Amino acid sequence: MKYVCPICGYVYDDSAGQAWNELPEDWKCPLCGAAKADFRPESDQPQAAETPEPEDQGELRPLSAAELSAVCSSLAKGCDKQYKPEQAAAFRRIADWLNSRTAEVPDPSFSGILEKIEEDLSQNYPAARAVSAAKGDRGALRSLTWSEKVTLMLRSLLTRFGEGKEELKEETGVYVCTVCGFVYVGDSLPEVCPVCKVPNSKFEKIGG
Repeated sequence: MKYVCPICGYVYDDSAGQAWNELPEDWKCPLCGAAKADFRPESDQPQAAETPEPEDQGELRPLSAAELSAVCSSLAKGCDKQYKPEQAAAFRRIADWLNSRTAEVPDPSFSGILEKIEEDLSQNYPAARAVSAAKGDRGALRSLTWSEKVTLMLRSLLTRFGEGKEELKEETGVYVCTVCGFVYVGDSLPEVCPVCKVPNSKFEKIGG
């Protein structure tokens, strides 16, 4: 039986080694550090043809300041990749301004954030994929694939370093891939990002 990491795509084949059920529960993906609980049998991977029909989504709503800030941050990164520094700087200024007007999160605890992440993974992403597939919007589907990976990364990190669990030590290195958002915790960066495969020169170290 083969099991697939939803973050980096690593495949564990238990017919070539230790049986999956015999691996310890704290076993981690050797490439990206995802928890064993995040892995899914290869046969359970979603197929595009099986995308459900979307339900009526109702009226569109205005984006919040936090959501607009995230959009502008993404646009800034897109401009960076297209070598447009002036436009990138402008989008960054807008993102910072919007971020300063973002309402305080009602429940910023680990459990509160995890609850929102689980809601995204179980409800919001499937609904967005269904709408995008029905409209034939390949760009939206690709964006959803990457943003869902980032959400899975966040869940993995919060689960590993949440309240009452293993904590980051002050001297531990924390690096973020500037291309896909993968967060690496440790002192020796992999040669390439486990998720998007860019060289480790694209990682930025997070201070503090």
